[in-house]
Amino acid sequence: MDGLALIAAASAGAAVLLVILGVFWRSQPVAVERLERLTGSVPQAAPQVAAGRPNFAQLLAQSPLLANANRLVERRSWSEQLGRDLARADLTLRPIEYIVLRALAIAGAVALFLLLGLTILPVLANPLVLIGAVALGYLLPRIYVSRRQQARLDAFNSHLADTITLIANALRSGSSLMQAIELVVRETKPPISTEFGRVIREVNLGLTTEQALNNMVRRVRSTDLELMATAIAIQYQVGGNLAEILDTIAYTIRERVRIKGEIRTLTAMQRTSGYVIAFLPVALLVTISLLAPQFMGTMFENPPGLFGLPLGVVMLSIGGIFMLIGFYAIRRIVDIEV
Repeated sequence: MDGLALIAAASAGAAVLLVILGVFWRSQPVAVERLERLTGSVPQAAPQVAAGRPNFAQLLAQSPLLANANRLVERRSWSEQLGRDLARADLTLRPIEYIVLRALAIAGAVALFLLLGLTILPVLANPLVLIGAVALGYLLPRIYVSRRQQARLDAFNSHLADTITLIANALRSGSSLMQAIELVVRETKPPISTEFGRVIREVNLGLTTEQALNNMVRRVRSTDLELMATAIAIQYQVGGNLAEILDTIAYTIRERVRIKGEIRTLTAMQRTSGYVIAFLPVALLVTISLLAPQFMGTMFENPPGLFGLPLGVVMLSIGGIFMLIGFYAIRRIVDIEV
């Protein structure tokens, strides 16, 4: 019976892995492909990426069932926000694909816990623990998307001051704002070049420069970028020297980045304390389990028990919850807004 369960769990895990690869292995977002067809600016590398996709990925991307489900999802009010979150994380996924991926993560977490429960640690097959596996599978994709959003936002903000200076210098040399943005697309790297390239495509499709910049602000959700877009919009209405205004904004952004760096340095010890509080007990548990398994084995024996779980597992779970609360509290304390 254990052998059959092991084979079934391994097969389910392999199937989940193949579907995840198929969902992620996409050349470009659908919206980007449509914009490039309308503007006539199709990248040369796109056919090569598409030709290199495996057959199962092509079938998944062209699946009528997935397309119909995506149309149903896009009619919901929350699908627009979900699509915007995926765009901020630079993930080439449609909302339905993200939902499928989240369901697969839940199934994979449950299958993994069942596999470990039937082979190594029987307590993991308990229904209450499986509920925790469902919560874990549900949260992991969201955490991954949030981390990608933050990493992309940090990369964008770290180069935004130099980008604004480049635009100001181009304006001084006699270029228009759109020519300066085209220079930014040529001279910078993603995510700066990607977002400003979308501005150019939207303007080519008929939007005003102010609308295109506001769309970029909604996509990136950067306070510094909003400051630049607001300054450009005001200059369009009342006039003025845009190059000098952008230089002032670039100086403000650089000072803000410098202050954030100083605050990060001053709070480094507190952030390290949070990691120690959160992960030192876990490392201690793993070390003792390896050095003296019989010492930790009593924590997983039943009776005594509570809710069908060994009392030691309940105590460890409560301790883990309080450790997470302490870690989150420390992170919130040292997260100082500038």
